[in-house]
Amino acid sequence: MAESILKKNGFSVKVVIPPKDYVRGCDLAVEININERLAVERTLKENGARYTKVISIEKFEKEIMDAVKVTDFGDTIMFRCGSMKLTIDKMDGTIVNISGGGCPDVPYLFVELVGKKLREAKRPRDVGYSLCAYSLDRAYEEAMRSLETSYRGNSSN
Repeated sequence: MAESILKKNGFSVKVVIPPKDYVRGCDLAVEININERLAVERTLKENGARYTKVISIEKFEKEIMDAVKVTDFGDTIMFRCGSMKLTIDKMDGTIVNISGGGCPDVPYLFVELVGKKLREAKRPRDVGYSLCAYSLDRAYEEAMRSLETSYRGNSSN
């Protein structure tokens, strides 16, 4: 089902046997371009396709995506995941900058998110379609956690 939905929607896919750690019987998997991960997940969901998990067999993805680095610049704080960076104003939680990556939807993510308060902005994974959007979403998650714990007292965030 996933293969036909994705092909019908213009994705290049290939049916493969899943990695041995994920096999639960007579399973099959669909190999996708990891840069299209969010778009693939959204398309499958919109078309009612159930799937177990989207994984990367590339070792580097887990290492990069699990490591969100935080840099405090005084008035602003930057959350970096992979090559994507999300910078917010510490006083009011406004997104002041998005940078990094090389995916074509990065300028669109910038336009859609910069200038909005973090809690009011759409999640990057709901706006973008690329690995850059996925990385930015991981930074967004960490920024939200930071707001919840560090800036709880300021209700304008």
